[in-house]
Amino acid sequence: MGGRTNAAADDDDYVDIDDTGPEGLKGADGGYAWEEEYKRSWDAIQEDASGSIQSSVLGISDQRKRRRQRQQHDMSLVQRGIMRHVMLVLDESEAMSVRDLAPTRIHAAQALLARFVSEFFDQNPISQLSVVATKDGLAERLTELSSNPADHVRALQAKSNRDLAGEPSLQNALELSMHALKRAPGHGLREIICVVGSLTTCDPGDIEQTLQALRHSGIRVSMVHLAAEVHVFRRICHETRGTFAVAVDADDMQDALFECIPPPCVPATKATSDMVRMGFPVKAQGDAPTACVCHHELSYTGFVCPRCRSKVCSLPTDCDVCGLALVAAPHLARSYRHLFPEPNFVEKPSGGVVCAGCGAAGEGSSKAAFECPRCECGFCLECDIFIHETLHNSYIVVHDAPKTARNKVPITFFYFTLFVSLLYLIIN
Repeated sequence: MGGRTNAAADDDDYVDIDDTGPEGLKGADGGYAWEEEYKRSWDAIQEDASGSIQSSVLGISDQRKRRRQRQQHDMSLVQRGIMRHVMLVLDESEAMSVRDLAPTRIHAAQALLARFVSEFFDQNPISQLSVVATKDGLAERLTELSSNPADHVRALQAKSNRDLAGEPSLQNALELSMHALKRAPGHGLREIICVVGSLTTCDPGDIEQTLQALRHSGIRVSMVHLAAEVHVFRRICHETRGTFAVAVDADDMQDALFECIPPPCVPATKATSDMVRMGFPVKAQGDAPTACVCHHELSYTGFVCPRCRSKVCSLPTDCDVCGLALVAAPHLARSYRHLFPEPNFVEKPSGGVVCAGCGAAGEGSSKAAFECPRCECGFCLECDIFIHETLHNSYIVVHDAPKTARNKVPITFFYFTLFVSLLYLIIN
């Protein structure tokens, strides 16, 4: 009995060790288990017969462009809010010092947000934006609501903003943004766009009350997270009709953030037609410098408000004296194109067709592979992306399209631009 007991104890202490060697640790693809967790991106680059890797690099770049092209633009004819008031919230906690984005999260986010601000005002010229930073459980407004992108970019690139500390406070940032948006006019859309890298938030109160206040005020919250999905963050975005995305790299963060640039649809509860009073100021240049009402700085040139005759530095903006919205005719024309976006091109086999934009022959996989449904002209992938993301209008439709295809083009956009230009000349 004693021998059997000792044998059973020895069996309990026995540990089965895999002695099959390193081959037993390899997976189905021939690699070790710890290597399967990472994407070996360097294996995708292969040398050609001449020893060059240029073809592989061009292939990877072509795949990224095709991924951007596959993100088809929304062509539904709905009412969109072209006058937007956006609060841009940036996380400046210690979590933004992680180096998973080169060189760090905060540097990558600040560089991308500077491009976002420039592109935002390029596509939304009559909108306004403000920058908010949160760290150490507090929230601070860096810039006021304005249409001057230089002020916002300067605030984002300030060295003091890179002093990371503590944890962010999502509730304080939302409350501060909501308090600033309450003063915005009711005819514009109110939005909050957050770039967050922390998985925690240090809030002084109940976040559910803040969520109810956001829904009651009709404020749309969108968020781009740089680490992982957090339930409360995603729930806030979902219940306020916003978007939530998790960025795995810099390209993914750019795609997720730039999806917030086009104006969203107006909610059914707010889809009302309101008359907005605007002024078209005249550019003035004097022999002696005078102070502007926006920055209180002396300058020789500026724009004179048609109501109170005050001088402002740039357009578009709101007059600080009388509160009149000051815009120029091109600003309205550029905002109006969101109501009539350029249709999505149809992918076709290249077949040696010459691109109607750049004139490149269809030799590669991306040359002359997309056809415009209006003018039936072929475009390469680069011209397709350029037309939809930068130009926002097919120039071939206006100039070189045949008469049968030109009759299909809606001319409402051109009539509106002509009307605004004539109105600008009459007022001045």
